[in-house]
Amino acid sequence: MTLKESISAAASWLAESALTPLSIAEQLALDEALLDEAESGRLAAPVVRTWQADRPAVVVGSSSRLEEEVDREACQRLGVAVLRRPSGGATVLLGPGCIMWAVITPHPEVPPIDAIHTAMLAPLASALTAAAGRTILREGTSDLAVQLTDGTRKVSGNALRIRRRAVLYHGTLLDDFPLDLVGQLLRHPPREPGYRQQRRHTDFLANLGLGRQAIDDAVRTAFGAEHAAPSWPREQVHSLVATRYGQASWTERL
Repeated sequence: MTLKESISAAASWLAESALTPLSIAEQLALDEALLDEAESGRLAAPVVRTWQADRPAVVVGSSSRLEEEVDREACQRLGVAVLRRPSGGATVLLGPGCIMWAVITPHPEVPPIDAIHTAMLAPLASALTAAAGRTILREGTSDLAVQLTDGTRKVSGNALRIRRRAVLYHGTLLDDFPLDLVGQLLRHPPREPGYRQQRRHTDFLANLGLGRQAIDDAVRTAFGAEHAAPSWPREQVHSLVATRYGQASWTERL
């Protein structure tokens, strides 16, 4: 089976309505729980999903250092929670107007990392381009961006976690998000793609402005997710929140 076939074959859609209400910690745990199922063979085909937090939250990468990437005092002052996800990459701010997307894929043999980035971002960029009526393109290692009159701006940042026989690929889609809040809570990242050119968050980010339904449709189209997922691993999610995603020791470990 080719990489493209592994990603698109019989993909199922895990609707957010089936998960309501889940906390942000539970949503992060669900991505890892599904990855565990794919790795163990209990998940035979890809699962595709989107979700949206009901309040702003900072989510740092698995290996991110809090003090380098997050203004902790500003987060505390504004009552914004800080959590840590299972994948790598830089810190993100999410909340209403920022759609989170994820694809969890079992693989008989995991392909090279750049092939995974391409296999995920190329179809999503194509689907978003069709929905937006303007070109959405891949920039850097794992960003999606739009070309505006004042330059190329990021609309999506993405990360992955690889197991021996499974891949979690997930990220953000900025749609109607208060971009000024990003600069208030996040520091300038310690690493940046060349196209950023040291711009501030507010000068580097942009919203898609498509609406939730159009974004969901684009994600489903990109990965051929036509069937409803029959279930999700509730007990594993609760266990992961209790032992990891709901624990300060996990969030503050770096």
